Amino acid sequence: MSAFSLKGYLEERRIVVENALEGHLKALTPSVDARVAQAMAYSLMAGGKRLRPILCMAACEAVGGAPETAIKASCALEMIHTYSLVHDDLPAMDDDDFRRGRPTCHKAFDEATAVLAGDALLTSAFHLLALDRGPRAEIALDVIRIIADASGAFGMIEGQMRDIEAEGRDLDLDSLRELHGLKTGALIRASVESGAVLGGAANGEREALTHYAEKIGLAFQVTDDILNVEGDPDLMGKGVGTDAEHNKATYPSLMGLSESKIYARELVEDAVSALDILDAKANPLKALALYVVQRQR
Repeated sequence: MSAFSLKGYLEERRIVVENALEGHLKALTPSVDARVAQAMAYSLMAGGKRLRPILCMAACEAVGGAPETAIKASCALEMIHTYSLVHDDLPAMDDDDFRRGRPTCHKAFDEATAVLAGDALLTSAFHLLALDRGPRAEIALDVIRIIADASGAFGMIEGQMRDIEAEGRDLDLDSLRELHGLKTGALIRASVESGAVLGGAANGEREALTHYAEKIGLAFQVTDDILNVEGDPDLMGKGVGTDAEHNKATYPSLMGLSESKIYARELVEDAVSALDILDAKANPLKALALYVVQRQR
């Protein structure tokens, strides 16, 4: 692990992802002058960690695949993630004014345009997946199913609905874990599992990577909750304290801040242990797991 530079790896992969996203966006939108296309580009190309596409490529590589094999799936996952943020920021949901250090889509444009831009990003993601002629048909269909399950009515959408319904209510830890396993964890799990499938993972490898993804997906949300309490809004590019304002159930509110930090570290340790069956190609995934709990934004 000492010879591996996560900072360099993240920057290299971020550039690859953003170049691909820009190319796909131009190909998928009928006119760059169209208002909805402008709103899509405004949100999709606003920067960010690009964690999900990087996880997808890293999982593909961890089982012996070439990372470029997973680039279309990686871009589709980032489109879906961005659409979820655009909609999550709307006044009817979390009502946020800033995202990634600048006005949210509905503030930069308007609410109707933000809704349509989110819809377009979601459908464009599956258009892009359908255009991928690289993998065999059964592999391509498996990836589409994995991503559709994670982002659909019984995945991320169900998690978002439960999150809204939980405002002002007392939840126990099991219910909170289940909620976040859907809202945040489902797409992270799909990112890793899709990469594993595209890389030709054996059954044991796929199971290990799925377990890893479930743990880091939960750790990601625990860390998000912690940052919403004590994070630096300038580093995060969005406000803090909003969970308390909306009376949301969070890990710090249920467990306390110190216990939440311990829990996040335990989840990451479990995730890293799951990768013991893989060789050094899994080192980026191990480093990414640690990054999940050490990040400041």
